[in-house]
Amino acid sequence: MREQNGGLMTGQTSHDTSGFSDRLLSTFMPLLPKDDMSYWVGRLMHQKLPKPLRLQSMRAFAKAYNLNLDEAEKSIEEYESIGDLFTRKLKPGVRPIAEGMVHPCDSKIAEAGPVRHGKIPQVKGIDYTVEGLLRNHEVAERFKEGAFVTYYLCPTDYHRVHLPLDGRVEWISHIPGAFWPVNNWSVRNVSQLYAINERVAMMFRTPEGYSFALVMVAATNVGSIKLAFDSSFDTEKRPRGRKTSEKWFGENEITLKKGDEAGLFSMGSSVVMLMDPELSKRHTSDTKTLVGLHGHFVKMGQTLV
Repeated sequence: MREQNGGLMTGQTSHDTSGFSDRLLSTFMPLLPKDDMSYWVGRLMHQKLPKPLRLQSMRAFAKAYNLNLDEAEKSIEEYESIGDLFTRKLKPGVRPIAEGMVHPCDSKIAEAGPVRHGKIPQVKGIDYTVEGLLRNHEVAERFKEGAFVTYYLCPTDYHRVHLPLDGRVEWISHIPGAFWPVNNWSVRNVSQLYAINERVAMMFRTPEGYSFALVMVAATNVGSIKLAFDSSFDTEKRPRGRKTSEKWFGENEITLKKGDEAGLFSMGSSVVMLMDPELSKRHTSDTKTLVGLHGHFVKMGQTLV
């Protein structure tokens, strides 16, 4: 079965499809109305809760997902919806910004390494292209021999994404797409996963003239992606037949500092960070070190390598 120019892989090995849960997901996930379901779950999560239920619901949610409320900007009593708690800001200073290029978010690193001939590894043996991810040839050309890091944010994580370096906003694009989950099953079974799911891509230019990109990839039940510096990109709207919308910025329009917020997920998902070849050489010591990040848990503001 296929969905929006991608779909389930065929001919997987028995290792890829082992286990009852994999078989169940392979049977039912393609049939679910993931787009509409994600929209309505997102809206429900952000509904203001009645006061008698609010604190009890917040505490239950925080316990179920092991949220670290000691880091939260506000006390749990101040949040008005589950979505409000989920997208919480942090207290000033709890994520010190280290030297050099830093990780843009709290997450587990799903993959990392060089981009070769414009191809990014999704998982061993499965690639997708930079151009497919960004849907813009001019932008993709900057990264076709660079490097990448794919970050997976689980519900426990802090869900705001920040700049890894000082950067001037050059280009942003909202790319409508599918709403496959971004869990281990999907990474192994949904071809071109990151290049077919809904996403918002941002490209920045450093003061030295290097380029990097942050691609915030949606997933099942991710109701919206919002940008901190441009409210016009509203991914909550769900008209049928949506088309890619993009925007280029002039040299003096928006400049952000390392550690400034770029955007947020209303629920968990993934971020693909791209570096052009020169930036990669400057901030990653070698290919082996970058690939060695695979599987590491990182915090926003920690040095990349």
